[in-house]
Amino acid sequence: MAMALSIAAQPANKTVKLKVIETSDVHGHFFPWDFMNNKPIDGTLTRANTYIQKQREQYGENLLLIDNGDILQGQPCVYWSNYVMPEDENLAAQVINYMKYDAETVGNHDIEPGHKVYDKWIREVRCPLLGANIVKEERKNGKASPESIYTGLQPYSTHYIDGVKICIIGLLTPAIPNWLNKSIWKGLEFEEMTSCAKKWVKYIHDTEQPDLIFGLFHSGLKGGIKTDEYEEDATAAVAKEVPGFDIIFFGHDHQVHKEWITNKKGKKVLCIDPSCYVKNVAEAEIELTYKNGHLVKKDIKGEIVDVTNEAIDEQMLSHFQPKIDAVKEYVAKKIGRFENPVYSREGFFGNSAFTDLIHNLQLKISGADISFNAPLAFNSVIQAGDVTQGDMFKLYRFENLMFMLRLTGEEVHKHLEYSYDLWTNTMTKPEDHALLLNENSTEDQQRTGFVNYTFNFDSACGIDYEVDLTKPNGQKVKILRMSNGEPFDEKKMYKVVMNSYRANGGGELLTIGAGIPKEELESRVIWQTEMDQRHYLTEEIRKMGTVNPQPNHNWKFVPEDWAKPALERDYKLLFGKNRP
Repeated sequence: MAMALSIAAQPANKTVKLKVIETSDVHGHFFPWDFMNNKPIDGTLTRANTYIQKQREQYGENLLLIDNGDILQGQPCVYWSNYVMPEDENLAAQVINYMKYDAETVGNHDIEPGHKVYDKWIREVRCPLLGANIVKEERKNGKASPESIYTGLQPYSTHYIDGVKICIIGLLTPAIPNWLNKSIWKGLEFEEMTSCAKKWVKYIHDTEQPDLIFGLFHSGLKGGIKTDEYEEDATAAVAKEVPGFDIIFFGHDHQVHKEWITNKKGKKVLCIDPSCYVKNVAEAEIELTYKNGHLVKKDIKGEIVDVTNEAIDEQMLSHFQPKIDAVKEYVAKKIGRFENPVYSREGFFGNSAFTDLIHNLQLKISGADISFNAPLAFNSVIQAGDVTQGDMFKLYRFENLMFMLRLTGEEVHKHLEYSYDLWTNTMTKPEDHALLLNENSTEDQQRTGFVNYTFNFDSACGIDYEVDLTKPNGQKVKILRMSNGEPFDEKKMYKVVMNSYRANGGGELLTIGAGIPKEELESRVIWQTEMDQRHYLTEEIRKMGTVNPQPNHNWKFVPEDWAKPALERDYKLLFGKNRP
């Protein structure tokens, strides 16, 4: 349960200065190299570690280094470690151990690789891995008990620094069942965050009596999926409803936050999030004043620190260079050839060769009638010429499986209506936006200028349809026919292929959109892959050898005299240039 850094006597009359540094949502950005695009990157733990070492020189043992999860997915180096070289010590564990993290919370993308990967990673990481609401299947919503926590994890860690006792509670967003098939998290349950935090704060107060309590939450500030049982992004709710926290370090939503939230007892709680990809770290400076052995004052300051201009830690780089070289060799392997380039950004504006290549391969691999697919990258490009293993991470970002479900034509239609409601504006005049944009979200790595998450913008293949931008929500999509010329029948049952995130209710397109109860989704599944979707896309391209990706032209935005110029304007707003 507890990890002691250096146990000291309780201070008498003394001022203690501490610093805590948080990273979050690293997503494989360990090294100063983008293995997908074959170029250097600014966001990297090798730069962050330079800053961390400077702070360690200043604070010595009075510094805590913590991470908020989502470290097992992202750059090809983690895929290589998870699946290509699984017998070696996991690269993410090696990096955590090398940098001497003091605590790590599990993120949702750390669950995504499956038991075989994360169980091994848990065993290999040497600092406490936290997840107070990640409990054994049979212990959900029970009393606060360390024995209820999933094997290898801890509900909290305890640290002694210069006589100060600190407890760190780790929590994970409980929305996992909405994104991942149960086989991936079999044996685990995910408790609602606020009630879980209440019982563990009380437990810690009763058993530990610490000077400071920190939250280390892989859950955004607020919003996301909300059900009767839980809230996806619940950091603000916990800060307000659960007195006892001094600071909550959080992540998951890929946004920078530094807010003071007043809890229901009137105390202000620092809530801080560095966003993603190691462009920043979040840090807190804490000054504690003791008189006669009693803590009489806490002074807490928080900052977001840009680390992209730090020098690369050459010693760290040298240590991992053999791994870097091995990953570079892996991603450089040729798998095929494209006769023309493909651009993910085109998928926001209509049919695109990028999106439709995935659609076509999904249909070919599965034998489905209809395919759903969304842009998973904002602005990825695969150039004409040789296509490498690294390019496949640009084509498909996540380690989703491929699923095929039985859906009625009506459910297909409603699914698409919900998607385009998230995606497009309702135009009332020609000057309006075609797309549902929000300029305040441009720094959000999952919205990138849109109101909603771009990975939920599903288009369809296998049917011909129009999206009328002048119609109200729920009435935009007109399905004309099956693409093979057969009539489309809303009463007919169709075989529909999609990724596992969507098939399990991710984005709520099937649940809220199509109206299928969440508990019914599993019974709709008629086929699924054993390995990740990228693997099968790669194998198909390898078989084809030379590929000529083209848009399918099976759907379009209408009325075209309004839609076309509006889309051109929105393209320029999003990408800073005219559409080619």
